[in-house]
Amino acid sequence: MEALFPRGVLPYLSGGLLIGAGVALIFILTGVRAGASGVLTSTFSWFSRRPIFEALRAERAWRGMFTLGLLLGAAVWTFGFSEPDRTTVEPMRLLLGGFLVGVGTRAARGCTSGHGICGLSSLSRDSLGHVCLFMGVAIVTAQAMGRLLP
Repeated sequence: MEALFPRGVLPYLSGGLLIGAGVALIFILTGVRAGASGVLTSTFSWFSRRPIFEALRAERAWRGMFTLGLLLGAAVWTFGFSEPDRTTVEPMRLLLGGFLVGVGTRAARGCTSGHGICGLSSLSRDSLGHVCLFMGVAIVTAQAMGRLLP
């Protein structure tokens, strides 16, 4: 059991409960299933006049606060409660990986949080298909990388 939960069960349980409570609260207050990519996309409505962002203008205040909360929460945790993580991955690989994640997010019409947390909890068939697809790809990729890299 310790291999699955190296820090004990409490951090994982409390994190899951907080995520679930946050998603439920957003849905109750706004009627919107809040996935991170949709929330982040609406942030661009502050800077762009493109028609794709026009529909998001009415909700951009709370979505902007959500995005700001994600960034501030990560900063507070990183600089207040832990040693900042450093990576040895080259910047070009990070940029390419970020780009590919962005393309996949747009192609799937949502991200892992949107489909995996919000979509599955509302019994969306599309979300179930997307979750199965991205989990399958993640498992195959992890296995392949584990065999290719020492």
